[in-house]
Amino acid sequence: MSLFRFFKKNKKAMVRERRNFVAQMEDNASRFISDNYQRHSGLDYSVESLVIVDKILANDIGLYMQLDEEYREELVEKAGSYIFEVARQNFGGKYYWYDLLDQPIFVTGEPDFEMALLAYEKVKSRFENENEDCIHFFFDGYVQGIKKRKSDVIV
Repeated sequence: MSLFRFFKKNKKAMVRERRNFVAQMEDNASRFISDNYQRHSGLDYSVESLVIVDKILANDIGLYMQLDEEYREELVEKAGSYIFEVARQNFGGKYYWYDLLDQPIFVTGEPDFEMALLAYEKVKSRFENENEDCIHFFFDGYVQGIKKRKSDVIV
């Protein structure tokens, strides 16, 4: 855990917090699926399903721009949690808290390497920069880093 920290607590409290955090991510990802089920089937936590996520985000840009900050954050959290859960379910890893951006980060490969993913930041960027920030291309950088056993942060 050289680059990131979770919560500064004793070991038992840290394990409990991590479990709660994983449950919260799973719940947010599940809510993302249920919010979009009528429009898009195929949200099955596969890497391929990120193409669908990208389409959903592209379709929701106008909505995102009309919402107040609280609802924007909720959209980012649900979509970002889905992306994190795709990473966790397909490649394993752990959630940490990234102080610099005040958001979760997901790290795969410890202790041999640290391939990290900042999904919330990418979703927010996707909404604000439209087609410039493709989710499945972003995620492919993470997958390639894992294959190369690289230590990097994918934003």
